[in-house]
Amino acid sequence: MKSFFERWRQRPLASAFFLLAVFSAVIVGGSFAAHGVRGQEKQASSSDATPLKIVDQPVQPNDFTRIAKAVGPAVVNINTRTLPKQTQNRGSSRQRPQGRNGGRTQVEPQNPDDEEDNQDQGQQDFLNRFFGGQIPGIPGMPDQGGQQNQGVQESLGSGFIVDPRGYIVTNNHVIDKADEIYVKLSSDPDNADDGRPAHVIGVDKATDLAVIKIDTDRPLPTVKLGNSDLVQVGDWVEAIGSPFALSQTVTAGIISAKNRTIEPGASGQFQHFLQTDAAINPGNSGGPLLDMNGNVIGVNTAIYTQSAGSEGVGFAMPSNTVVQVYNDLIGPGHKVVRGSIGIQFRQGLSDSVSRVYGFKNGVLVQEVQPGGPAEKAGLKPGDIITQIDGRSIKDGDDMVNEIANRHPGSSLRLGYLRDGKQQDATVTVGDREKVFAESASAQAPDSPDTGADVGETKLGLVVRDATAAVTAKIKTPGVTIQSVRAGSFADLQGLEPGLVITHLNRQPTATRDQFNAIVSKLKSRDDVVFEVIDPRHPEAGINYIGGRLQ
Repeated sequence: MKSFFERWRQRPLASAFFLLAVFSAVIVGGSFAAHGVRGQEKQASSSDATPLKIVDQPVQPNDFTRIAKAVGPAVVNINTRTLPKQTQNRGSSRQRPQGRNGGRTQVEPQNPDDEEDNQDQGQQDFLNRFFGGQIPGIPGMPDQGGQQNQGVQESLGSGFIVDPRGYIVTNNHVIDKADEIYVKLSSDPDNADDGRPAHVIGVDKATDLAVIKIDTDRPLPTVKLGNSDLVQVGDWVEAIGSPFALSQTVTAGIISAKNRTIEPGASGQFQHFLQTDAAINPGNSGGPLLDMNGNVIGVNTAIYTQSAGSEGVGFAMPSNTVVQVYNDLIGPGHKVVRGSIGIQFRQGLSDSVSRVYGFKNGVLVQEVQPGGPAEKAGLKPGDIITQIDGRSIKDGDDMVNEIANRHPGSSLRLGYLRDGKQQDATVTVGDREKVFAESASAQAPDSPDTGADVGETKLGLVVRDATAAVTAKIKTPGVTIQSVRAGSFADLQGLEPGLVITHLNRQPTATRDQFNAIVSKLKSRDDVVFEVIDPRHPEAGINYIGGRLQ
């Protein structure tokens, strides 16, 4: 008989199947051995594991902890309600011209009626830009989707107590137009009602600050105001507030910049913010920004955001401004009184204007209000204010801040340039709200005529003699821009059809012939500065527009 191995070698296919069956049996057997008869996984032993324990070792307090504990009790949550009202048509058609060529038209004093309309619209634009626009359903964010007349509106903000009798500083936009204001203290339970009713002591729209008060039968915890002028870029800061209705939220960061103006033109001329990267979100408005001494150095006012959340760019009104405004608002008049001399000027003029008019620092007067303090002192459009009481003036913001802090009725000495000659005058400061009369209504542009001139070739614009009606409206002769070629020098400077050019490089352009004669002498690389008036808004005065001819 043949052995087993001899038969295996003679039948290779059958042998292969046999080996495969043997291996399969081994694998199945191993699986049963591992899982047991019922196929359940075998339990591992943990008899050698040690149970976890909490180590009772507190972290040493840091400055942020100390400040949060010390200041937190003085930070409050503010809730407001705006009741439904019938739609009202204000019927206002006043408009304010916008600056051109990237500049900012600033009005050193401003008509109070126009100011209220423009600040209301400016505040809406401010919220749209710096709080992400329409964000229904997010606490602390006004619903700007046009639902004002359909039900009760609620909003949320923050504030801080500055007087133990219950006086609180917050933002004006937190309580603006509110019918009911409620304040919750940090000591109030979370499940408490809306809070304690508050009433408004005074508001200042120019700085977006407000003072409110609650009644109390005991002294309340307060904050201390620090000196914001001593703050440096890079300093650590801490913010406390109620973002998204989460009260007593603490965030930290540094001062990113100082003296930030985020709203162009007259609406932002009293708003020079501290910028911080401490997280500030909707609901933080009105809360304190604190230095490492625990002193308030700013009121958190705005964030720059594209998502309705913090992106590391927040803005706080400096404490030095807050103190000035607060002291005025708690006074008998409950209002901020600012000085004015009755001039208008344009911020951000090009270097060409400075070179042609011969100054580096100072303010080029655009318009002098008839009957105002500046006119009574002899100032005229085109004068360049360089000094106040012997101190050099850097720019328009510097001048406005200096004059606005003067009391109406006080006097100051202005140094100014006229035709390159240094002069001076004594000016009596007026009340900013009373200096300017109401703006004149707009006038439609006159019908155009035809005909090109040398200005079309060199500057890209066609002018004609201004009509008698336009001349009477603007009270000075000039030439009216008929057309502007797209992409031309004139177009790049922001000139538009309908504007009237009264001077070119300080030379009068009463007629088209005069204008052409001046233009014909211009050469490449020359500075070209236009003095322009918009006949639709003559109250805005002269606008200085210029650049270097290529």
